[in-house]
Amino acid sequence: MNTKDIILELRTRHGMSQEELAEKVFVTRQAVSRWETGETTPNTETLKHLSMLFDVSINTLLGSPRQLVCQCCGMPLEDATISKEKDGLFNEDYCKWCYADGEYLYHDMDELIEVCVENMKGEAFSTEEARAYLKEQLPKLDYWKQYKYLAGAEEFKAYKQQLIREFNELQIEGMPRVERLNALVGGYINLEYRLPNGQTVKFLDDRATYLGNQLESLFGGNRCFGIAANMEFLLVCTYEENGTNPELVLYKKR
Repeated sequence: MNTKDIILELRTRHGMSQEELAEKVFVTRQAVSRWETGETTPNTETLKHLSMLFDVSINTLLGSPRQLVCQCCGMPLEDATISKEKDGLFNEDYCKWCYADGEYLYHDMDELIEVCVENMKGEAFSTEEARAYLKEQLPKLDYWKQYKYLAGAEEFKAYKQQLIREFNELQIEGMPRVERLNALVGGYINLEYRLPNGQTVKFLDDRATYLGNQLESLFGGNRCFGIAANMEFLLVCTYEENGTNPELVLYKKR
């Protein structure tokens, strides 16, 4: 269906006149009439108003020109499964199980894979087939993508092992040996450090993906080590519960 037909159908289904629809989305009746004849189409802001009013995605209003796929788990998206922002506007990049009310719900790729495996295994996939498929596909999605070669499982494994060696070679006092690195989204681990001059600074990109982990300090107590890395650097910090009172231990260019 074309946009003109979709708007007409939605307006009719909701029992609205052109005047009533115009009032709700802050345009004139003539504008609505032109949409429904195909003479014009709503602008971006008006599409957002229509999306919230009729509870359908902008993609649907435009006649579904794109096949929407969750950029976190890879699930095909429909209006009923698309996530929403806190203001109620659809976020057409994610499903409602991966993103809700402005919050990303998965920060560890391995955790997401195990959740998805439980939903996928059955007649079409065995457990191991589902896990292998997800390990191959998830790094290609925007939420997890950081390096072009992440889609190559063997290259990615070798890269992780190299980073583990580099972390262990640092021999930081109190930090246990690194055995594993997980794919973590920057916004989840991007702590704010206070500089000696009183200013604060962040070192990571909220939208990027890093390899890292949380490690319990060998000294005990309530502080943990946090490690993160990408192609350019290694970062080691310590912090208390929920990332409070962070202190930067090391930031090293690779």
